[in-house]
Amino acid sequence: MMIGMPRIARSFAFIVTGLLVLAPSVTSAQTYPSRPIRVLHGFSAGGAADALARIVSDGLSKRLGQPVVVEAKPGAGGNIAAATVANAAPDGYTLGLVTGAHAISGALYKTLAYNPTDSFEMVSTLVYYALVIAVRADYPAKNLPDLIAMAKQKPNELSFGSVGFGSTHHLAGELLNTTAGIKMVHIPYRGDAPSVTSLLGGDVPVIVGTTVLLAGQIESGAIRGLAVTSPARTPLLPNVPSADEAGLKGYDVRTWAGLVVPKGTPADIVKRLNTEVASMLADPAVKKALETATGGEVRGSTPEDMRLLVRSEITKWSKVIDEAKIARIE
Repeated sequence: MMIGMPRIARSFAFIVTGLLVLAPSVTSAQTYPSRPIRVLHGFSAGGAADALARIVSDGLSKRLGQPVVVEAKPGAGGNIAAATVANAAPDGYTLGLVTGAHAISGALYKTLAYNPTDSFEMVSTLVYYALVIAVRADYPAKNLPDLIAMAKQKPNELSFGSVGFGSTHHLAGELLNTTAGIKMVHIPYRGDAPSVTSLLGGDVPVIVGTTVLLAGQIESGAIRGLAVTSPARTPLLPNVPSADEAGLKGYDVRTWAGLVVPKGTPADIVKRLNTEVASMLADPAVKKALETATGGEVRGSTPEDMRLLVRSEITKWSKVIDEAKIARIE
């Protein structure tokens, strides 16, 4: 089309064309966001993920100058919400709050309606938090070595409860089995509350629970925390040793939460979101709120580091699933 055009005219045309190609990116950086944003998560309203999402939505709304609305789409361990985010328009107006369950799904399910890494642009991690291995106060095991010794004497006779099949809590218990060389049988419940009720009622001797939800009963003496699942103690349970302190070397289970957007979201929008998340996490009030909600450690990341985290977690949990001989879900 440019045959016969003077050289100067052709050069000008190329410059204009280049500017037009760059224009959408420049425009998105200058105008985003211009309307409300939604944050989806895949768990029940009122739960830990919902609390995290609401803290994050408030912090981002103040920084982005637009309402950020939380929407819960519970079901299938967060898979329904993740699929909704993956299929949303890649324009920065749909964010997903994902947890450690996001990577577990990648390891546990044979097929998903999305790819846990490739269907998303990662924004940033938000917080890491440990779980706690706990028994009723009158249970004979006074510490983690006691429990392991009892389980070795009675393979397949002791059981442990969790918030559900395929949860981080469940696989934390399976990793305890393989790391300690024991075999406790998993009993799934529908959430923390039923598992705690079952523990207190004597229906199950051990549970792997959420620290923030068990802290009150551990402090009151109704439940004994044998160990937290992180390498170091958590400030929420300062008197409960870490698994490493209790002699279980190499055992480390910390779930996490982070933000994702659909694949193809413009890089400048991802960068803007990452910058605002970093600013939000540096705010002492937000940091305290997140730590209080999870009993964990606030820690942001680059998008690249979050992608590496998800990939490494999928590899880790795939190994645990294989060693525990857990049948993968179709």
